[in-house]
Parts: sequence; C-alpha cells; structure tokens
Amino acid sequence: MALHVIVGAGPVGTATARLLTQRGDRVRVVTRRGAGPEHPAIERVAADAADADRLTALAEGADALHNCANPAYHRWPTDWPPLAAALLTAAERSGAVLATVGNLYGYGPVDGPMTEDTPLAARGVKGRVRNRMWADALAAHRAGRARVTEVRGSDYLGAGATSLPMLVLPRVLAGQRVFLPVDWDAPHSWTYIDDVARTLVAAATDPRAWGRAWHVPSAPAVPMRELATRAAALAGAPAPKLTRMPYPVLWLGGLVNPLARELRETAYQFDRPYLLESRAATDVLGVEPTPLDRSLAETVAALRR
Repeated sequence: MALHVIVGAGPVGTATARLLTQRGDRVRVVTRRGAGPEHPAIERVAADAADADRLTALAEGADALHNCANPAYHRWPTDWPPLAAALLTAAERSGAVLATVGNLYGYGPVDGPMTEDTPLAARGVKGRVRNRMWADALAAHRAGRARVTEVRGSDYLGAGATSLPMLVLPRVLAGQRVFLPVDWDAPHSWTYIDDVARTLVAAATDPRAWGRAWHVPSAPAVPMRELATRAAALAGAPAPKLTRMPYPVLWLGGLVNPLARELRETAYQFDRPYLLESRAATDVLGVEPTPLDRSLAETVAALRR
C-alpha cells in the first residue's frame, strides 16, 4: 500500500487525499493545526511544513510528497520561499516524488492560449515567486537530487474554491449586482478542483510526468458572463447583473483594501481572453476534463449549502 504525504488541507489537498484513499493508498496530511478530511486511511499531523527536518521525517517511506499548500495571498513573497525550500529538501532526502500544485501566474500577460511551453515571463511579484520555486525544483531534478513535477490550472470551480467565481457567484445567486474589474465577455478557462487532484496524482505516480509541468485538463473556455448566467439558471436566480469596474477604481481600492491591492497584479487575467491549452495531460496521462455543467453544478450546490 503506497504512502502519500500531502502538505495542505485546502480544497485541492482535501480532494487529493480523498482520491488517494479511493485508490487504496495511505495518506498523511500535514497542516499547522492537524486539519484534514476524516477517513480511516488518512493520518492528520500538526507540523510546520517549513521545518525541513520535521517534514523529511514525515516523508520517509512515502512514494510522493504533494505540495497543496497555499499561503495567504499577500504573504507569498515571505511565506513561499522557506516552505518551498523545505518541501524540496524533504523530497531530496526521502526520495519521494515532489508533486506541486502550481498556477498560471508565472506566464504573465500572454496573447493566445497558454501551453506548457509558454515562456515563464511574469514580471509581477507572485509570478516571480512561483517561477523561482519551479526553477529550483527543476534544477534539483536535472541534477539527479530529486524527482519533481508540477500541475497548473486556471481559476477553480468546485466546492471550497476561492477564485474569481467565488467573488461573483454568491452575489449572482442572491440577485445582487456584481461590480468588478472584469471583461465579462472575454473567454476564460475554468479548472475543476477534482481534475486538479486527478492530474496531480497521475503526475506524481507516472515516471513519464517527472521533470516537467502539466496543465490540468479543463473544459472549453467560456466568458464569466456565461458562467454566471448558467449558474443563475441552475439556482433559479434572476439573470446576473454584471458591471465592469474601471481599473483606476481597483487601484484606488488597493490603498485601503489588501485583497484589492493584490488583485492589481493579476488584473490582466480578466481583461482579455485567458485560455489554457491542456491536451498534453489528456494524451499522456489519460486525464479527461470534467464537463463544465457538472463542475458548475457542484459549485452552485456547495454555495447554496
């Protein structure tokens, strides 16, 4: 029976833990407070994952070490470097495959669909943080010190998601107007949390996946307006009322609101088409994207609960 160590018990960490137990594997979930899903095959451990020695001990004998952590958005520059370093050190010492949940920030603004070969050209702070993490992991892999892989998705749908739809859909379902700096009609890729988990596990356990990044298979892109309209129909809510906020308003809001301040860096993701090409993971790893209607229905059901 394989052992998998998961750092982080957020939506992706929880989905990954549950998927692994369905496969018959043992799971050890590591968080600061010992949180995580309850299951006979899941051991929950309270530990600081930035402590390389402690994390190494927890990863001994594991087939894979899954990085599903997600520090507070505004603390990425301070919290990610020591955590990423500890994860990589633990993978090197234990021999576990380091499988990281990444994102698309590292590409920065692009014209056209993003592939795994799109240059990592981000100039923003958060994109550079993620790119440094991947560069360090890839260097360790190429030097033969570790086996690593990374999966990258777009904005999440599904129970527990915290991306743009979670700023929009609760207000849509309540019949309220939404005022955000978003081109509501620009096509946008959406990634289902369970598909992230399935891609992460496939990449961690298939030697063909090691040493490179993979995009999570995602349903065909649709604009946020269409997503909101379909969600409202599922919930029996009125047609969505969506207004585009001018960027200067977002910039001024950032003077007093920490979240608005952080959103300045990634505002480009919502003012143009934002498209994820993800055929490689389907062709090589066999992961098919979940239809959008299903992932959206789960999202709406979770919000109504």
